[in-house]
Amino acid sequence: MIPTAHIESKNKEDIAKTVLMPGDPLRAKFIADTFLEDVKQFNSVRNVLGYTGTYKGRRISVMASGMGMPSIGIYSYELYKFYDVENIIRIGSCGGYTPDVKLYDVILAKDVWSESSYAKVQGGYESEVIEGTKALNESLVKHAKELGIPMHIERIHSSDVFYRENFDEYKEIYEKHGCVAVEMEAFALFHNAKVLGKNAACLLTVSDNLATKEVTSSEERQNAFTNMMKIALEMAE
Repeated sequence: MIPTAHIESKNKEDIAKTVLMPGDPLRAKFIADTFLEDVKQFNSVRNVLGYTGTYKGRRISVMASGMGMPSIGIYSYELYKFYDVENIIRIGSCGGYTPDVKLYDVILAKDVWSESSYAKVQGGYESEVIEGTKALNESLVKHAKELGIPMHIERIHSSDVFYRENFDEYKEIYEKHGCVAVEMEAFALFHNAKVLGKNAACLLTVSDNLATKEVTSSEERQNAFTNMMKIALEMAE
């Protein structure tokens, strides 16, 4: 079933077995332009940009996911199911729930808690917690150590809502569920990997902190999160 409704490539071979998946299409373009060689674009549908190239002579793809679980749910499912992608590593921004995670710190999600109904509706999964793929996480930890990049390994929160009316609810989520930061995609990605027998991981850079009220600009979020990019790029095959 290729091309799919959302990915225009007619050949599975256009996409590498490992895909890095930022939310922002311009971040995907930035990674392709900055780090990859012999780059070919394989998707532009809805401006959700996808590229394949080489990093240190090894093949890897990068494709945007859009914002939120429904969006990454579509793109990751199609990559896994129809393009035979084996590994997807989300690389995105997050908001810290505790002063212990500073701006620009890198977090590897060991697992993710969510109140979302995505996994239940998609495949009948009832738990509120889903783990990332252990082997993929171990490889990312190894590469981070080799690069000398510090990394938190923690539980994160995947939320369906960006603007909560009860802003201080993050304090209860941190205290009750142990989530150190919040983003909006990993729960759906991890679930799709679980359903389809594939591999998923999530690397995040702290872009703002709800506890300290620190923030970064949209331009910084697009271009400056290079540490997590470098770690993830080492997964090229």
